[in-house]
Formats: sequence, structure tokens, C-alpha cells
Amino acid sequence: MKKSTVKWLLGLFILFIGEVAQAQSNFSSKVIGIGVVVADLDRSLDFYVNGIGMVKTGSFTINEDFGKRSGLTNGVPVNVTMLKLENSPDATDWKLMSFGSKPSHPKPKYIQDDTGMQYITLQVKALKPIIDRLKQMNVPFLGSTPTPLNAKSHFVFVQDPDGTFIELIGPLE
Repeated sequence: MKKSTVKWLLGLFILFIGEVAQAQSNFSSKVIGIGVVVADLDRSLDFYVNGIGMVKTGSFTINEDFGKRSGLTNGVPVNVTMLKLENSPDATDWKLMSFGSKPSHPKPKYIQDDTGMQYITLQVKALKPIIDRLKQMNVPFLGSTPTPLNAKSHFVFVQDPDGTFIELIGPLE
């Protein structure tokens, strides 16, 4: 390969890496906050805190004025409860809120039944304690779970009270 071709390819590679780095630097945080509207806040908090094992890290209110001005709501106030997998600034915010109404569509049976965000994946240190808590809460397990993925990890599939699918992946013990 000619020296000029190598220089051209190297320059192209550096340009590409620079573009990727610049695109990634546009964000001030590596955490994505996810807002989840639920039918019954207390029921969902019970599922996520006492079943899955998330921790409540705070709450805030979106008042009528801000809801309308921001476009989040049509002027309806809402309280937002923040959960995380652990109380750390690097952990994703799982923000639960309820407007006290039931969904206008049926609860999905499979991930292909609706569009939009359908499931989340949680990597866990041990599945057994979560399985035990969810069984105690009478949460149905979907498919033939726990399903072995490899010699160390298993896959457990459940739904939250509103139908969001939850993949739990990790060793049984």
C-alpha cells in the first residue's frame, strides 16, 4: 500500500473518531432519565421497590403552570417519584407518575403487541432473591423462566402492573 494511501486512511480514521467523540460530548450526563406513567402509583412502587429491589431516591411535583408551559401536560399537575437500581448519581432515573387513569389500550402479552418502549433489561448479581420476592407478590413469570443463557446466567421475564416487560439477567445464586 502506498504511503499516501496510508496517510489518507489514517486521516479519515482520525476524522471519524473526532466526529464520534464530538457527538458523544454533546451530553452533560451519561444517565438517561425514563418517565413511566402508571395507573396506580402505590401498586407500581410496591412492585419496583419490594419486588424488583429498586430504591426510592426522591420525588418532585410538576405544577399546573409548568406542565402547560413545558408541554409535558395540558395543565394537569403530577407528582413524580424517582427510583434507581442504587442510590448513585451514575444510576438511571426511573421516574414513576400517575394521573389516576387506566390505560386506553390492553396490557400487552408480548413485546411485539405495541410500539414504543416495551421492556427494560436489568443485570443482577443474584436472581433467587428477586424470584422469591416476586413469587411472594404473586407476580406471574412469563415463558419458561428462569431460562438458562449460559453456564453462569439465567433469564427471568415478568411484567410490571401496567405491562412493561422486565428482563432480569444474572446467576441464580
